Amino acid sequence: MNRIYAVILAAGASARMGSMKMLLPFGAMTIIEKVISNVLAAGLKNIIVVTGSGQEDIVRAIEKMPVEQCFNESWKDGMLSSVQCGIRALPEDCDAVLVCLGDQPMIDPATVMELIHAYSISDRNIFIPVYRKKRGHPLLIGKKYFSEIEKLDPEKGLRMLAHGFPDDVLEVETDNQSILKDIDTPEDYKNEINQTNQHGRKVEFYLKRGKDGSSD
Repeated sequence: MNRIYAVILAAGASARMGSMKMLLPFGAMTIIEKVISNVLAAGLKNIIVVTGSGQEDIVRAIEKMPVEQCFNESWKDGMLSSVQCGIRALPEDCDAVLVCLGDQPMIDPATVMELIHAYSISDRNIFIPVYRKKRGHPLLIGKKYFSEIEKLDPEKGLRMLAHGFPDDVLEVETDNQSILKDIDTPEDYKNEINQTNQHGRKVEFYLKRGKDGSSD
């Protein structure tokens, strides 16, 4: 497991949220802190957070956490550019990478552990969580495809890797339907907070504060 790294994507502008969503509270943490904590709890100790928009604020929020950071200068080009930035930051001895969305704090450690277990017993190199026949995130990808990720079409994104190499894909069944969801809008955020029994008034306060003062 020491040679599996996690790359957490936290570079987007949060345009649909209207405030920096990675810094919104989720339980006792911010969203990005919760994602990092879930990955750590799954046993992965090597984590790279890819920043872009709002870099300084995100780095400040996670500065005490045991992670590395890389800045994606091309973050405006979309999510694939952040994946590529994270891949380039991996050390030579990395055997596989877990690609996580920074706005999926609902992905629990058990889901990550299911992917890691599948990797440990399989000779395949692309692992995708599946809920009721629908594919989601995070993805676990073997080193043999790092160079292929550099060649992908930015318009089509990382999903084209699985389409291009279907025989090397293993779908990992999970009962966590949150693999299909991320937090993009205020409505998404409120729904997820309600499901984790947080207080609705707190949600409204932070969303208003973000619109008034936070960067996109």
